[in-house]
Amino acid sequence: MQMEIEKAPAGMVENVLHAVGLADEFARWSSPVGEVFVAWNRRGISRLTLADGGEAGFTDDFARVIRRPVRPASSVPSRVAAALERRLSGKGGPTFADLRVLTPFEQDVLTCTAEIPAGEARPYGWVAKEIGRPGAVRAVGTALKHNPVPLLIPCHRVVRSDGTIGEYALGGPGNKRLLLTLEGVPVDRLAPVKGFVGSDTTRVFCLPWCGYGRRVMDKHRVAFRSRAEAEAAGYRPCRRCRP
Repeated sequence: MQMEIEKAPAGMVENVLHAVGLADEFARWSSPVGEVFVAWNRRGISRLTLADGGEAGFTDDFARVIRRPVRPASSVPSRVAAALERRLSGKGGPTFADLRVLTPFEQDVLTCTAEIPAGEARPYGWVAKEIGRPGAVRAVGTALKHNPVPLLIPCHRVVRSDGTIGEYALGGPGNKRLLLTLEGVPVDRLAPVKGFVGSDTTRVFCLPWCGYGRRVMDKHRVAFRSRAEAEAAGYRPCRRCRP
């Protein structure tokens, strides 16, 4: 005797997944660049965008980028807000991000970017070198453009090699400039930047965007056009910015 298998009621599977924390929810959150929508699940924060497109715009965006359904919640839970606030305050620790939709290369780019300290910046080429793909500078820029969780993973801290701001996924260069300025990065003094900055007291050379390099007093500052030139002069690379 063949048994009939009844189909689950519409929405039942999705409701169960939400009930056990395996599906995505989203809510509004106030950020330094304005109201944003934040989506999350048990694995972590999965999407963050400006809220200017409304809830319908966000759900459409989420389905297109993350390729999963998402439904609204009443508020951002404390663990999600804490992860964002910790990152914005410059503290380290886990990013609490769900990056499953990204390729391994994109995940490597964002993992590296998450390690850039607050109040500092690194060029796109630095990220490419750090992940072992020095020739993939353009691909690094594309990966950061598609960062699904800006603010949480601080792609605003990656700038062009000449010190100019570059593009930003969360509202453009204006928001990128604002975030860097709030962190204490002297944006207007970064461009034009070429080469490296050394200190004749420590005999260490840094990227111009490194916090250590920016603290070198003018009377002790030495400019180098290349890493080879700095090393030939007896200077060693900074262990913080790894130029």
